[in-house]
Amino acid sequence: MGHVIKNVMNPEGIPTVEYPEVKKVMHDRYRGAHRLTTKDDGSIKCVACMCCPTVCPANCITIVAGEGEGDVEKYPVRFEIDMLRCIFCGFCVEACPKDAIRMDSAIYAVNGYNRQDMVYTKPYMQDLMDGEKSNSATHYKDNPEDAPVGYRVEIKPTTSSVAE
Repeated sequence: MGHVIKNVMNPEGIPTVEYPEVKKVMHDRYRGAHRLTTKDDGSIKCVACMCCPTVCPANCITIVAGEGEGDVEKYPVRFEIDMLRCIFCGFCVEACPKDAIRMDSAIYAVNGYNRQDMVYTKPYMQDLMDGEKSNSATHYKDNPEDAPVGYRVEIKPTTSSVAE
């Protein structure tokens, strides 16, 4: 009650952040959006050991492993995190033996236009700090073979003649 009275008496003292023009500075330990780290040569650090999907309590991480060549034994062919299911617990970060996944991006605006935008893929998480996420709806309309299972492309309404 004291805060309400203080703010009513002194409205200039209320702290306001002009979001999205001014973004709040996050603490160093804030768990933001997931990102995948890369080696010096640009390849992903993940070795598809399956530690992160095993420890994830929300079962939101999907990894499909592939056989590597040379000194790489395994690598993730597909690495996806369903952000609608993720509870941001950080267990995946703690379980990773190669420090391949981190939540230190300080990105707190995790959003999307549809359900498929909320599935973070390996290329997106690698380039998370470089740019914006592409709109998957436009991408899936242009490339229907890339669309995930269950994605429905807009169906044009059919015209039918009505018997008179």
